Amino acid sequence: MLSVAIITHNEEHNIREALESVKWADEIVVVDSFSTDRTREICREYTDKVHSLKWEGFSKQKSRAVSMTTQPWVLVLDADERVTDGLRAEITSLILSDPSDDGYYIARKNHFGKKWIRHGGWWPDHTLRLFRRGKGIFKTREVHEAINVDGTTGYLKNPLEHYTYRDSRDYMRRMQTYSTLAAKELFKRGKRSNILDIIVRPVATFCRMYVLQMGILDGIYGIILACLYSVYTYNKYSKLRKMQRHPGKKDV
Repeated sequence: MLSVAIITHNEEHNIREALESVKWADEIVVVDSFSTDRTREICREYTDKVHSLKWEGFSKQKSRAVSMTTQPWVLVLDADERVTDGLRAEITSLILSDPSDDGYYIARKNHFGKKWIRHGGWWPDHTLRLFRRGKGIFKTREVHEAINVDGTTGYLKNPLEHYTYRDSRDYMRRMQTYSTLAAKELFKRGKRSNILDIIVRPVATFCRMYVLQMGILDGIYGIILACLYSVYTYNKYSKLRKMQRHPGKKDV
């Protein structure tokens, strides 16, 4: 009744726990973009449906994985996410009941290192991940890919565990890629950046996360994350401005 779709690239430190959390599913489909570590080897311990395909972006890669599933329901899972026992029971019960909705949002307990972050916009972080096969379509975006469901949607009660970043260094390393993709997405949508965006938006990001979204209640983690996201915002709009000046340049 349930297929799990996962995309991977060099996820040997994450993927086993993700697969362990969904080994009860009827089918697991993995689309790997030619990992150079043990990712594919580990995946083959849990499923024979491991496909190696060239990376073409988050949306396209996940769409490919979903297109290879065969069960009536699909759960899209990232390598750094885990399905809890409570969520497993809820999904199983839901599917057996033949629900009227075609898709379901699932909250995510986002962790920074080993700390569950409860504020700053990190909780409950609902994201649509469970849907009837054929009803869910990924929006074509450079980053922050999302699923559109052709039908009605509901919410599940139990969350996913999401181990987002190991530490600040991990965040800064990945931020370089994500800020570039986000800038490209803004550029494609006709958005433009000026000097005020570069100066004001990072400050606004910090104030929103730390004050308005109560990141202050997460202690030192709250201020660290507000600072890190401010740096991300600065990079995103700086890179967008460079794209405006050099629209044909690939590297920003």
